[in-house]
Amino acid sequence: MKLMFASDLHGSRTACEAVLAQYEKSGASRLVLLGDLLYHGPRNDLPEAYDPKAVTALLNGAKDELLCVRGNCDAEVDQMVLSFPILADYALFDLDGTTAFVTHGHLFNAENLPPHKPGDLLIHGHTHVLGIWPAGGMTYINPGSAALPKENNPKSFMLYEDGEFTICTLENEIIRTFRSK
Repeated sequence: MKLMFASDLHGSRTACEAVLAQYEKSGASRLVLLGDLLYHGPRNDLPEAYDPKAVTALLNGAKDELLCVRGNCDAEVDQMVLSFPILADYALFDLDGTTAFVTHGHLFNAENLPPHKPGDLLIHGHTHVLGIWPAGGMTYINPGSAALPKENNPKSFMLYEDGEFTICTLENEIIRTFRSK
């Protein structure tokens, strides 16, 4: 199984186009979006090429490829224009025998862990800071932000295949890898 994860598009057409292009090149079977798809929110600067209508059209064009969770900037009104579900607060994935709790990060995160067993994974965006580290018996993994990275991080996404996570820049340069087994 190969999956691609991206987070925090925040209505950036260029970030959305880059994520979809990397998804197409990757050969992944699904693109998992970790929330904050269309709007930038009051705490963020406007992202490059801010165009929620274009992002809506791009994502709707890829609707059969997407699995999504809700971000803190996503609302019911967004669901009215998107042709795929975005309102789940979390999803549970079986990644080759390891349970992954997949969420945006505003409700469950390294400081407020979800129910879990030792060795489970917590995958979320929200902070706009990429990272992989232990968190209370889980492994925390954040692919960073595709549109508005923070703390001098590059715009990024993540691939998962055969127990290995690879965080890459939007130009597909490897930043960090982690093997879950």
